[in-house]
Amino acid sequence: MDDKKRPGNEAEENGFGDNYISLIDDDGVESEYRVIDTLDVEDDTYVALEPASDDPAEYLNWDGNLIILKVVEEDGEEILAMIEDEDELDEIYDIFSGRLADLYEFEDDEEED
Repeated sequence: MDDKKRPGNEAEENGFGDNYISLIDDDGVESEYRVIDTLDVEDDTYVALEPASDDPAEYLNWDGNLIILKVVEEDGEEILAMIEDEDELDEIYDIFSGRLADLYEFEDDEEED
């Protein structure tokens, strides 16, 4: 999913409030997400999102993985973009999972003996 969207006004225009944003994917499909947390690491900002829906069935079908996006500048505007570097994504995921451990269960990629 290569979603990109400007943070901010779209949430207010759609009536979702400050903790919700709307993202449009490459196919033009719009989806709403709840902002769970934001994180500043050095000069970069990251957001952790979960799907937001009025339909309980959609939420039940969610795989439970947080969506982590990076705030980047494109053509002079801030947008949310996928993190392409796997090491960077792993580092940010670890930080978010530590911060959000009380709210979510995170799977450890390492196998237990």
